[in-house]
Amino acid sequence: MSSTTSHGVKQRAPSSNWLALQKNLPPASSESTSALTARDRRKIARTSESSRTTDRTSLSASFPRGHVPEPSTSAVDGFKNGESLPALRQMVSGKLEYSSIQQNPGKYLALDCEMVGVGPEGKESSLARVSLVNYNGAVQLDVFVRQRERVVDYRTQYSGVRASDMIHARPFAEVQKQVAGLLEDRILVGHAIHNDLKVLLLSHPRQMIRDTQVCAFKHKLTRSNRIALRHLVQQELGITIQDGEHSSVTDARATMAVYRIHRKEWENTNKPDAPAFTKRPVHKRKRSEPAGEQSVAAVAVTNVEFPGGGKKGISSGLSTVVRHRETNTTEKKWWKELGSGSRDR
Repeated sequence: MSSTTSHGVKQRAPSSNWLALQKNLPPASSESTSALTARDRRKIARTSESSRTTDRTSLSASFPRGHVPEPSTSAVDGFKNGESLPALRQMVSGKLEYSSIQQNPGKYLALDCEMVGVGPEGKESSLARVSLVNYNGAVQLDVFVRQRERVVDYRTQYSGVRASDMIHARPFAEVQKQVAGLLEDRILVGHAIHNDLKVLLLSHPRQMIRDTQVCAFKHKLTRSNRIALRHLVQQELGITIQDGEHSSVTDARATMAVYRIHRKEWENTNKPDAPAFTKRPVHKRKRSEPAGEQSVAAVAVTNVEFPGGGKKGISSGLSTVVRHRETNTTEKKWWKELGSGSRDR
């Protein structure tokens, strides 16, 4: 049995076996699926199943349900560069207890100051509070400074200083002298420390200063060369400070905590360069001859004027002649007579 197409070409009718096979085949869902082989369909099914399993596993591991993930600190077991982050957080919050040894000043001191507003409209800053803590966060000094001018703005929302704090405040000269005594021969740690030294009217050797603002930018911890302390502490410790009234003690402890995390790296790069090795010039010693034992040849060469001249350092060839003969100053110069005799003829 045959049929004719639109182009006039005869097409054979399908056989009974083909018709029976089509009845047993499942209907195709789409043209693209019917075009795929069975092997391709199995491969696609396995790939999609494995991808769904991977997505479920990664999602459950990175974000546990019902739990907010802690800030990433790139640390293992709460440690970063050998420092315990939980211990540093407790130090900043003032929850640590110190032994008598841990309360000693030690080698490192962190400094922070708070200001109040004086002058017209309170725009000029005046030192109001000074805090110093050691390497462990133990307070070495925390005093309020008596104001010599009328305070226009205490800036309590930022400085945390109030008028009642000035009752037991100490004179500026006394505080300045005490701070200078504590900082002597010690490494000073601070954040934008030049501002604190400026209001204290003090200076400190440059090689003894560790400014966390400068070091963080120098070692590419941040892109900003004037990063705020609260942002740096949030980045390195994952805690929030200066949320409301500031505390110079908390800020000094936070600065010391940031320094302790990167102390080894910063100290290695802060070492002074070793002086370049310069090779000493080698001077050969001339062997001194005993007096009176100078060779006859040397005396003859230096004292006798050779007619042939000769360049310096080059023998004229006559030293062998005068080596075994004594110089006679009365002897006639026979070579001069040779020239005069030829002219007479």
